[in-house]
Amino acid sequence: MSWARVRGHEQLAQAFAAVVRRGRLAHAYLFVGPEGVGKKLFAVALAKALLCEAPGAAERIAGCDRCPACLQVEAGTHPDYQLTGLPADKHEFPVALMQELTRNLARKPARGRHRVAILDDADHLNEEAANAFLKTLEEPPPRSLLILLGTSADRQLPTILSRCQVIRFAPLPVEVVADELVREGIVEQPAEARRLARLSGGSLGEARALADPGLWQFRADFLDRLSQPKPDAVALGELLVRFAEEEGKDSAVKRQRAGLALRFLIEFLRAAVLLPQGQEPALAEPRDLQAARRLAERISPDRLLDVLERCVEADLQIDRRVQLVLVLEALADALVRAVHGPSSHHTTGPLTDRREDDIALVLLGRHPVREDGTVAVRA
Repeated sequence: MSWARVRGHEQLAQAFAAVVRRGRLAHAYLFVGPEGVGKKLFAVALAKALLCEAPGAAERIAGCDRCPACLQVEAGTHPDYQLTGLPADKHEFPVALMQELTRNLARKPARGRHRVAILDDADHLNEEAANAFLKTLEEPPPRSLLILLGTSADRQLPTILSRCQVIRFAPLPVEVVADELVREGIVEQPAEARRLARLSGGSLGEARALADPGLWQFRADFLDRLSQPKPDAVALGELLVRFAEEEGKDSAVKRQRAGLALRFLIEFLRAAVLLPQGQEPALAEPRDLQAARRLAERISPDRLLDVLERCVEADLQIDRRVQLVLVLEALADALVRAVHGPSSHHTTGPLTDRREDDIALVLLGRHPVREDGTVAVRA
């Protein structure tokens, strides 16, 4: 059954089944939650449940994964189903793509009981693209369902947010992520699968990426070079770019690898901020803690926060598809300048009062973002 593949969100599946049975299915939903936790898989399973042609499908509210309708949904060829994602060469949804989606959704079902459209990467909708289907959201065609996928309700336009029911997806349990890694043959040892699952933050997609041995070798090389007394900005930039690009030309893969590198770096800098405060952060490798301690001995907490801010800005730029090489090279240069700029040597002490709140926000991942995409950390 199609719902059997959706692990960690069983309560949501039961809730949707109950809503469908009562005839209370809304016309538009916004699925939000971390990347890699199964939002798209859940949306496709719901589409199968609504379009399945097997006997008793309407009563079960579940796809059979075997009938022509389920197989066509899986292949993306069902006439009453559409999955639309952000084109690889675009950083915002083209209006023409949105207009095509709304035209298809407005047609009567060709063979099923519903028409279902899934819009991936809703975080990248601009006002023009959103306006292209506001009428569809306000006056939905009969028996139509639109599902938008995003990472956070805060990243959606108010006009979209007010017209959708928001469904929040939590990170997956460690056990579920670990089991899936072993089941897929990505990791053989259960202990290693659990380690990667813990580091992934409940994202199966990120756990798959963390299973790459080259990632850990890159991490060790980069952090060792950064913690040296005189790091080389050019060499650091080349290392970042080479790691991001070594898996091929696919831009999505490059961005994912660059994002992983930045999250490793942010974790490392977070540890360097916490150490002078008497806190012992939990890093993946003991050698990382030693390198973070060496960095904390040479750079003030205020300056480390500045570097953290720069890393978060770079992560946002990558997400918004700014040219990757420029972002990574500029980040490497900024890191080295922060390490060797004026007043980088200091006597370790507590944070200044005006930065304590900023430290807490950044370390908790709750940094406010300005309209221009930079992180609003006070100077």
